This record gives sequence, C-alpha cells and structure tokens, in this order.
Amino acid sequence: MMKNYDVAVIGGGIIGCSIAYHLAKEKLDVAVFESGQVGGKATSAAAGMLGAHSECDDLEVFYPFARNSQLAYQKLQEELVDVCGIDIQLKSGGIYKLAFSEGEKSQLSSLLDLPTVEWHGSAQVLKNETAVNEHINGAAYIRDDIHVLPGLACRAFSKSAQLMGASIFEYTPVLNVQKADSSYFVKTAGGNIGAKYVVIANGVWSSTFFEALGLSHRVIPVKGECLSVSNESISLKHTLFHNHNYIVPRSNGTLVIGATMIENEWDERPTLGGIEELIAAAKELIPAAGDMRIESFWAGLRPSTFDQQPFIGFHPEEKGILFATGHFRNGILLAPGTGQMIRDLILEREVRNDWIDAFKIDRQKQVLV
Repeated sequence: MMKNYDVAVIGGGIIGCSIAYHLAKEKLDVAVFESGQVGGKATSAAAGMLGAHSECDDLEVFYPFARNSQLAYQKLQEELVDVCGIDIQLKSGGIYKLAFSEGEKSQLSSLLDLPTVEWHGSAQVLKNETAVNEHINGAAYIRDDIHVLPGLACRAFSKSAQLMGASIFEYTPVLNVQKADSSYFVKTAGGNIGAKYVVIANGVWSSTFFEALGLSHRVIPVKGECLSVSNESISLKHTLFHNHNYIVPRSNGTLVIGATMIENEWDERPTLGGIEELIAAAKELIPAAGDMRIESFWAGLRPSTFDQQPFIGFHPEEKGILFATGHFRNGILLAPGTGQMIRDLILEREVRNDWIDAFKIDRQKQVLV
C-alpha cells in the first residue's frame, strides 16, 4: 500500500532539512528525498558564514529576512543540541569587512548606518588582528555575522527532524510529481508515495521541476571554489571579508578561504586558476598566508535566480506545490528563515507580505529605464 505524507520535501541540503525540522516540530508527517547524501552538495561546500549584514545590499526587504534567520540560530544552537545532541558550532567573533581606500569605505556607508555595525580604523583593526595587511583603511565590524559548521548544522536539522517523526530517504531521487485529486503522486527511485504538499528544495537541480510543473523559471549554477589551509603562525579571531572573498577561522586552527564565482558552470571540480585566484586574495588580506600549507580544496554549485533572490513560496497555480530554492551565496544563513516561512505558508500562518512578494515564484524582472 502506498505511503502518504503530509509533506514531501525534495532535496536534503540544509534548506530541505530545515524545512523538515520546522514542519516535524508541528507534528506534520514529513518525508525528505535526497538523491545523494544529506548535505552532500552545496551545503558541504559552504564556509558557513551567517552574513546577514556583510552579504546584504537590500536593507528594506532582504536584510530583515536574513537578520531574522541569523538570529534564529541563537535559539537553534541550544534547541538542536537538546533534541539530537549535535553542536552546530556557532562561533563568535564576527566579521571585519575590510576597506583598502576611502572609496571602499564610502561604499560601506549604508551598512555603517545600521546600529549593529561600527567602523574600526586601521589601528584598531591591526591591534585586534595583527596579521591583517597593514595598508588597510579600516573595516566595518559586524559583531553578529558569525558562522556555523554547515555539515553539522544540516545533520542537526536532519537528525532532529527524524527524532520528531520525519522520514529521511538518502540516495532516493525524485523522478516525477503529478497531481492526484487533492494531493500529489511522487514517483521516486525507491517507490511511490503520496503527499498533500510537495516542497522543491534541491538547489540548482530545481530547474527540472520548474519545467515539469509548467514554469519557465531557471536556477543557474554559480560555481564556487574554496580551500582550507593549516594555520600555526597567526591567531585569527574574526572572519575577514573583502570583495566577496573571505577567510573564515575554524576552531581547529585551519582557515577556510573562498570563494570564486563562475556562472553557468556545472563542473564541480576545482581548477588551478580558481585556486590561484583564492590564494592571491588571501595574501592580499593576510600577507603571511603565502607560507601556510594547503590542507584541502573543493567546489560547489550555488543556486542563483535572475535577481539573486530566492524563490520561496507557492506555485502560482498549484497551491500544494511550494519552492524553496535559489538561495545563491546565503543558503546556510537563510535556512532557518526559509524553514519557518515554508512552515507558516503550509499552516496558513501570517507571513510578512513584503517577503511573500519579494520571493514569490512569478515575480517579474525589474526593467531599468
């Protein structure tokens, strides 16, 4: 007999697992279908920065959504440990968003207007981080833009969801989704199930379902390469950020350096050119980085939309189909907020109208005149 669920989630990255967790907390019967290992694709390639400020240019709509999601991690850190015993390693210290000139400082003006951000001059930055390039002008100090270990956060969502009754199916790709009366028929490689709601949350591979469900939308891969280096010579307390490149200190002493951005690239293998670019950027921020030993390097595919804002919401014609994809550089940051929003949409709870409009599936491209 075919098993029926309240919600089927397609995609077992941190977005899909967060959705499963938030729904399972509400006693909904949830199944997650992942074609590989849970958290094995873009999630595992991420550095884990929670850059609600450092990655945000839209302070009207996107920033409040991102900030809400960032703050949710404070509660989730303890909550997930209590449920499943996994510590997501939420690390304090914050981010220094560096400026090397007055022009770069002026570009930070709107960010510096926020009450949670302050300017540190070069002397103050170099006092706190002695290894930073002495030629900096200063930095925006963002205390709350901390980071987690993405793999641990994803597993914590997944395991906690399971302990609350959710079913997680790894190595089980979804082949088709069809309407069946008031529910949906979901064909998977491991068998067929029924679901009242289907949430498509499988990153760059969501485009297949957009097309199959009558939508012309695309999610574009933006390849990002990273490397990890051993660090025994300096003590880095803050994440360093400049021109979308970053150096993230881990608790074990290693530094994660990232990340390139290559649009429309499906090859997940890192390249020599990409790694050279990262090394050059790291040496600009920390001159001593050139003497550090490379531990590992990798790449992942970020899912980007036409306006680099995620798709979160209902199919415009099928109210049992939802999308949660296209999070671009901010999948780790936005995972709690996305899980909460999908939960609230399914349970018909109040969601901010500006978030619904900003992330809706059928929004239009803005034409500049």
